[in-house]
Amino acid sequence: MTTILAFLFVLGVLIFVHELGHFLVARWYGVRVITFSLGFGPKILKFTRGGTEYCVSAVPLGGYVKLAGETAQDERAGAPDEFLSKSKWVRFQVYLAGPIMNLGLAVIVLTFVLARGADVPVWMKSAPVIGAVVEGSVAQKVGLQTGDRILAVDGSDTPTWDALNMAVLPKANRELALAIDRGGQRMDIRVVPDSETKYELGTLGIGPVLRPEVLMVHPGTPAERAGLKRGDVLMAVDGQSGLRRASVIDYIRGRGPQPILFRVEREDRVEEITVTPEGDAGSSTVGVSISEGEVERVDPTLVEAFRLSVQQNWESTVLIGKTLGGLFVGETPVRQLMGPVAIAELSGNAASLGLIYLLELMAMISLNLGLLNLMPVPVLDGGQIAILGIEGLARRDMSMRVKERILMVGAALIVLLMVTVIYNDIARLLR
Repeated sequence: MTTILAFLFVLGVLIFVHELGHFLVARWYGVRVITFSLGFGPKILKFTRGGTEYCVSAVPLGGYVKLAGETAQDERAGAPDEFLSKSKWVRFQVYLAGPIMNLGLAVIVLTFVLARGADVPVWMKSAPVIGAVVEGSVAQKVGLQTGDRILAVDGSDTPTWDALNMAVLPKANRELALAIDRGGQRMDIRVVPDSETKYELGTLGIGPVLRPEVLMVHPGTPAERAGLKRGDVLMAVDGQSGLRRASVIDYIRGRGPQPILFRVEREDRVEEITVTPEGDAGSSTVGVSISEGEVERVDPTLVEAFRLSVQQNWESTVLIGKTLGGLFVGETPVRQLMGPVAIAELSGNAASLGLIYLLELMAMISLNLGLLNLMPVPVLDGGQIAILGIEGLARRDMSMRVKERILMVGAALIVLLMVTVIYNDIARLLR
């Protein structure tokens, strides 16, 4: 039930905002709006106000705003409140308004999410120096080693782990050329990323250098009494260095009421702190929360959060553009495309983690929806805008016969896309 409600919430908001854009701009320019519908098919709820019928329809996978005199097939009287009676500039703005509203929603929602602040993993923005190679991974098979610095993927620089992940994730089972720095010597290695998860995301089987960090010290616990503090980086535990978070936790639990010597890095200096856990061996604790790696607390102001939102949405836009481009040249697997079932599953998973995670997912989907609708595919808003542009440059309208054929091609492409993503969703469910 959570999955269904979360899916309907996310999709309902995105569709409403998109169609609201068309509606508001059309009304602003005096175009008569006949219907404003959330969903397609039979109308479940409806009411009429100001000459417009507002309704909720049975199939929630979209929506529409029906404008008076919107197409040549509609009954037209040449009235000034009909859509085709307006100039191309006005019609362009009406078409553009829907996608722009989705793009704006992505920025606004992500601003709200970012303004709450977060502990951001330091490694994401650090240079991609390999700290771990998974046993049996493709990285191990091609000879990648700990300490290797990945300089570029297919000729594109990878200054951070974020950049590296974005270059590899869409390229499952596609050969990549890696530029490596090993001890000051440049090397070129070719590798085919494995696919992981049912969404077939590319992975090399490598990880960054991670040092566990104390995120929280609980009041009245052995850790607080001994002097451990938030931000302490765990360099060694009883002389064992290079331990991962899980190993540290297991060691503490199995120690029982026996003293543990923590060697920590605190504000660029090294300290040694002895903590005696509480509880029997197998369930003993010291009273701390530990992160997998070092983190940096970010608490932006509203203005800073807005700037970060714009930046992140732009970076996502570039990535989406590369991914879509990869589909046409065969670099991005078609199997990675997601349909309504996958979006519903993601919505349910996000909702189970909390409202903030659901809003973050909503921002991402809103961005994708806005960009998708700007593509110059007939039937989509971008296709209508492209037709207006061509007519404007030619200084004459296309014939109805040509427009009908163009729209038929666009409709066929959309149907093909829907069949593909639904097939992908069903295949993931079966897997």
